[in-house]
Amino acid sequence: MAENLILPMAQSTGNKSPRTFDPHSTKRAQALAGVPLASFISRLIAFGLDFIIALLIYVPLEFLRRYLVGQWTHRTPDFHVHVDFHEIGDLVMLVLYFGLSIYWSNGFTLGKRLMRIRVVSLVHDRVTLWQAIERALGYGASMLEGGFGFFQYFIHPNRCCVHDRIAETIVVKMNAVKLNAVKMNG
Repeated sequence: MAENLILPMAQSTGNKSPRTFDPHSTKRAQALAGVPLASFISRLIAFGLDFIIALLIYVPLEFLRRYLVGQWTHRTPDFHVHVDFHEIGDLVMLVLYFGLSIYWSNGFTLGKRLMRIRVVSLVHDRVTLWQAIERALGYGASMLEGGFGFFQYFIHPNRCCVHDRIAETIVVKMNAVKLNAVKMNG
C-alpha cells in the first residue's frame, strides 16, 4: 500500500528524476566483505596510545607557544600547561592529530599501526580528508552519554562506533589481510 502512495508522488515531478534512497552498497563496501574487523581491545589500546602521543606532541608545542608569547609581550611566560576539553585550542590539537594522521597515512595513526589495525573507508579507495576530520570530530560524539558511542561497537553488526558511522569507515585487522592486494573500486 505504501508503494502505491510513493510511486505516484515520485512520478509527478515532471521532467526531473525523482530522488531515491541510496543504500550505500558500493563496490567498495562489497569488496570489503569478509575482511576481519579489529577487536574492541585493540582499538581501545590504539586510542590510548594515540592520546598519549598527541599529548607528547602538544605539551612541548604549548610550552614553546607560551614562551614566545611571553617574549613578544615582554611578560614572564606562564608555563602552567594542562589539557582542557573545553578549550578550543586543545580540541583543535586532538582533531588535527587524529584527523591528519588518518588522512596522510590512509588509515593509520601511530597507535593503530602498533596494534596492527587500520581505518578504511566504506565509500572511497582512500580515507578522504573530510572523512578523517569527520571521524576525529566524531570521537566527541562517541564520548557523549558516558562513552556509549564507543560501546556501540558491541551492538553494531559491523562493530562500528558512532565516529565510524559518522565518517563511513570501519577498522580492520592488518595481520589477517593485506588490503592493498584486494582490488577495491568505489
